[in-house]
Amino acid sequence: MTSGTSLDEAIEYHVVNSLGWSSLRPLQAASVEPVRSGADCVLIAPTAGGKTEAAVFPLLSSVVQEQWHGLSVLYVTPLRALLNNLHPRITKYSDWLGRRVGLWHGDVGDTARRRILADPPDILLTTPESLEALLVSRRVEHDRLFSGLRAIVVDELHSFASSDRGWHLLGVLARLERIAGRPIQRVGLSATVGNPEQIGRWLQGGEAATGPGERELRVVSEETAASAPEPEVMLDYVGSVANAAKVVAALHRGEKRLVFCESRRVSEQLAFELRTFGVETFVSHSSLSAEERRRSEQAFAETQNTVIVATSTLELGIDIGDLDRVIQIDAPRTVASFLQRLGRTGRRPGTRRNTLFLATSPDSLLEAAGLLLLWTRGFVEDVTPPPHPRHLTAQQLLALALQEGAYGANTWREWWGSLGLMDEGDEVLAYLRNEGFLVEDGGLLMIGPAAEKSFGRRHFMDLLSSFNAEKELRVMSGNKELGFISPLALPREGSDKLDAKPILMNGRAWHVEQVNWERFEVLVSPVTHKGDVRWQSDAIALSFEMMRAQRDVVLGETPDVPLSRRATERLELVRHTRFDQVSRDGLVLERTGHDSHLWTWAGLKANETLRAGLGGVEGQSYNDVMVLRGAGDLGRLAEISFDDVVPRIPVEMVENLKFSAALPEATAIKTLSERFADGAGAAAVAADHMTRMADRSDS
Repeated sequence: MTSGTSLDEAIEYHVVNSLGWSSLRPLQAASVEPVRSGADCVLIAPTAGGKTEAAVFPLLSSVVQEQWHGLSVLYVTPLRALLNNLHPRITKYSDWLGRRVGLWHGDVGDTARRRILADPPDILLTTPESLEALLVSRRVEHDRLFSGLRAIVVDELHSFASSDRGWHLLGVLARLERIAGRPIQRVGLSATVGNPEQIGRWLQGGEAATGPGERELRVVSEETAASAPEPEVMLDYVGSVANAAKVVAALHRGEKRLVFCESRRVSEQLAFELRTFGVETFVSHSSLSAEERRRSEQAFAETQNTVIVATSTLELGIDIGDLDRVIQIDAPRTVASFLQRLGRTGRRPGTRRNTLFLATSPDSLLEAAGLLLLWTRGFVEDVTPPPHPRHLTAQQLLALALQEGAYGANTWREWWGSLGLMDEGDEVLAYLRNEGFLVEDGGLLMIGPAAEKSFGRRHFMDLLSSFNAEKELRVMSGNKELGFISPLALPREGSDKLDAKPILMNGRAWHVEQVNWERFEVLVSPVTHKGDVRWQSDAIALSFEMMRAQRDVVLGETPDVPLSRRATERLELVRHTRFDQVSRDGLVLERTGHDSHLWTWAGLKANETLRAGLGGVEGQSYNDVMVLRGAGDLGRLAEISFDDVVPRIPVEMVENLKFSAALPEATAIKTLSERFADGAGAAAVAADHMTRMADRSDS
């Protein structure tokens, strides 16, 4: 590698002599100057594209050459497993320069934590929830720990930006800047997204465009080289999970295969079936214990001729070694997710990226074909942060009271500046004060009795996380923790059904010996015959673009990828079966008695927004169709403006919104409604209806 990279000389030396690299990757070389300039940056590259080094090498150079002292850099990811995976790698890079790296999350023991607090490292790997815990802890000297902060790396930025965890992170980061007394450089790492500039502005605090006095943003993107071979992507139809296991077991023997599933249940079923064929199989999903996941991922990384079956937990950047194949059971929900998974392969010279889709049902075959149609058109979804995070506004106002003990009733905005998260702060704060979540004394606000009652359990632990954790029972085999299971899968106390079908966990079958509902624990023993398992799941709302692509497939368009003979034949049958549900000229209205089936192919959110625009008529919405009862003349759709129309949300859904107890019920419902609305999709359907519709009625 030639000198002149603007990296510290020690890093240049070790890149060549310790890593054996002849040069930096294009993204890494292009990122040095923007990152070292101090500008906020978004670095875009496929999975395994070297994004970590693109951020860490320049920042470590600045740590040394600009003589940063104390805790200078935070490295934040959404997963503890990813932090554990990155820790030895970033530690190695820091060791080159005599600098230290610390790891802090919920699984890190007290001894390691005390060491970090006593002598802070230069770089700390953590999660937003752990940062919040540090801020509200009375045993942490915030000024001492965070006064030297200069930069934060937000890994898997797209994952944060698309969920409330991103808003939570921005709120915490604003408070850290106030403690540090300086702007903290923000470096976001992401796989391919459709709107990197907008996500970068969101990372800076929600601003849409640069202006006088605003922070500089640099977007650095690594495009696929023109000389790179085209990915090998194929679509097959197998008809069942059992048949998918037969195909996976028979194909690519001797190779390392990563199989993605869209649910924990399917991943467990597939892993069990693969083991019956003698395939060495590992499992990774969110309901396995951390130790079981770690063991699986490490064993898989160190072996060949093996399969690991995973949900989206392995879609992110966890290093499980070089892969030969990616196999997708059914279809992911977005093109961006598919690109993440596709990028897991083709890392070695002479190999290419590849994915084999195995559809287990006609519906999933149509979903996969629609997704691949969008991909071959070059479409990638924009990442859209959830709108109106009022519940996170409440969380931040309460968390600041825990952090500071008390803060000024008229000066609280100084902690967040112009951060969009706090736009409705005055209204939320008024409710918190009126209801006793915050109480005032001498112009200072502090935690009140209502907050103690709602969130005070376990030292306000529930206030640290922006997401609701599913209530699951711990599954134990002897003293070994296997994972966690939904109560839905188990008999209630006193039931005589403990001898029913075994449960699946980690790809193996287990007999339920005892259910201890007081300890929320299940004792199991291994058996050989097949079991089953269920977890809670909500209806899947596919996007307007995804559903319209499926409609195009039914109308005859086929993605430009190889299809197996089985897939080709089944897809023709799907088209024949659903022929009456599509029209090249627009919508299809099918009348059956009092019911009207409006085939919109617009997605669940758009359909529910349409229903709200029609006055909330009775019926049921799905991704492809609306079933309407007594809707009357649908011609009035042409008269509706959907700009401010939101779906009706049942009041019982409020409990699904974290921190909803700190909002008026009507405000919580409004927030959920606004987040489930798709006004653009509803307007597009209404426009279709205005001019063209095929009306098919029972005679």
